[in-house]
Amino acid sequence: MAKDYPASPKTHQPMESKKHRLTYILGVSGLCVLFYILGAWQNSSVLKSNPNSNIAKVECESTTTPSVSSSSGPALDFEAHHQLSINETAVVMEKFPPCDLNFSEYTPCQDRTRGRRFERAMLAYRERHCPGKDELIRCLIPPPPKYKYPFKWPQSRDYAWYDNIPHKELSIEKAVQNWIQVEGDRFRFPGGGTMFPRGADAYIDDIDALIPLTNGNIRTALDTGCGVASWGAYLLKRDIVTMSFAPRDTHEAQVQFALERGVPAMIGVMATQRMPYPARAFDMAHCSRCLIPWYANEGLYLIEVDRVLRPGGYWILSGPPINWKKYYKGWERTKEDLKQEQDKIEDVAKRLCWKKVIEKEDLSIWRKPINHIECINSKQIYKTPHICKNDNSDAAWYKKLEVCITPLPDVNNEEEIAGGELASWPDRAVSVPPRITSGSVPGINAKKFEEDKNMWNERVTYYKHIIPPLSQGRYRNVMDMNANLGGFAAAVKKYPVWVMNVVPTNSEHDTLGVIYERGFIGTYQDWCEAFSTYPRTYDLIHADGVFSMYQDRCDITYILLEMDRILRPEGTAIIRDTVEVLTKVKAISDGMRWKSRIMDHETGPFNPEKILVAVKQYWTGEPSTEQ
Repeated sequence: MAKDYPASPKTHQPMESKKHRLTYILGVSGLCVLFYILGAWQNSSVLKSNPNSNIAKVECESTTTPSVSSSSGPALDFEAHHQLSINETAVVMEKFPPCDLNFSEYTPCQDRTRGRRFERAMLAYRERHCPGKDELIRCLIPPPPKYKYPFKWPQSRDYAWYDNIPHKELSIEKAVQNWIQVEGDRFRFPGGGTMFPRGADAYIDDIDALIPLTNGNIRTALDTGCGVASWGAYLLKRDIVTMSFAPRDTHEAQVQFALERGVPAMIGVMATQRMPYPARAFDMAHCSRCLIPWYANEGLYLIEVDRVLRPGGYWILSGPPINWKKYYKGWERTKEDLKQEQDKIEDVAKRLCWKKVIEKEDLSIWRKPINHIECINSKQIYKTPHICKNDNSDAAWYKKLEVCITPLPDVNNEEEIAGGELASWPDRAVSVPPRITSGSVPGINAKKFEEDKNMWNERVTYYKHIIPPLSQGRYRNVMDMNANLGGFAAAVKKYPVWVMNVVPTNSEHDTLGVIYERGFIGTYQDWCEAFSTYPRTYDLIHADGVFSMYQDRCDITYILLEMDRILRPEGTAIIRDTVEVLTKVKAISDGMRWKSRIMDHETGPFNPEKILVAVKQYWTGEPSTEQ
């Protein structure tokens, strides 16, 4: 029988195996610790910022909010740690050249050359006609030489730099009416208008003497054919926000002047399609010699005003034919012609079930009923226009006008307000809107509304720390490209800004009616197309999830080029999205003369959603490039 000695291989083998296993475990553990420390060090490395860059001035204050990447702290570096799941070749930076200077005021969907291809009947040629894929331009719209940043609000209401909008046509054509005057290197807006030579302030006082404007019940207004939007400009101090619109026509740049003043406005026209606003949106609508033929086409345009007026809302008309006995000679029309026009307007208003409130001197005011109980009964007398059937009353994107009355929501009695009663302003901004309490918006209830409101208060508090100019009056015209319930607008209303709330046409839910019920304004928009505004008309653009929404629908490069078109030099963009999408967005925007930085979500670095803050750099077109 063999004897086992201590030094024999049989007894040594188990001990040696244990040593190898222990060494292996210790080695792997050491490598794990080493790579963890290396990763933590790399993720906290400091990216030095350009001291001359505007974005470098966006610094954190000492707060208890989550840490952010700033010029004084660690910058986020996603390049080494994330792989794109979307077309990786697209992130190679493309440098976009400036367009020729003759594109300085380019409005892609209201291009007059393209408009000439369409019918002139009912002004169809002045509606939106956007470029096809073969007509899209891939260059940066140049600001005019000597462009200056606009005056700050409220001074901007009265002044604008001539070099920013070098058009003297209105100052000559409307000299007697006091629309606009040239004073050296600037324009001055005296507040005059065709029908308010004493100024918009006095004109609004005249309206206030007839209907109450200051008790908070009238908050949203619509001004059709707005000129330079002086009516809307002077309503702002009465806490009434006005959606002013006018076509791009012979009155060159009137909407551009309005936006340069810091007053809400859009390019638009009443022609063959609905206005891009939901039903029951406005507390008040206004036309001061807007030259819209209200009685024509069976009252088609007044029917559209009825659609967007809230139950109990007012329509105000001044100018022809009102007070025709006094003005018929100046208007170079006969008494008979003007009387016939007014009679036709009165007849359409009756058929819409409106009640005339008052006609006094230059003003005539009608009121829409609070419900349709009496109107339905009146249809036994007035057969036309009939009440629309099976109609989505909010549908307004390229939707043709129809000669029928938009039905109001059902009520139980004649005293009940169709669609629900709204709170007075400013409570309206934070109260649960009737469309939500009634369940009209699928998936949104009072609890979710409150959660959304709190979330946006938290987000805007965070924005204030990473973008201090937000609370310092640096921005005036603000756009929210995907406004959802209007939470962002509600959270920034304490600042001297107004917000154009945009609800994309492909949103899961149509929430624009909710936004109007909160006392804010906005419009529908398909971001695969250009917005109805002039270049350089917004100081701050907010885009929450826009690029995730559109990356499979159209080339997001053109969305960014459109943002660049409407953003003012030295304006700011806030873009929220996933890291993968923001990496692509940053690569494109780096070629657009933007300075940008990706920052952490307000809840901290572990949230996969990030925030890109970008500043458009100042540059101007060269006069020598003009063709």
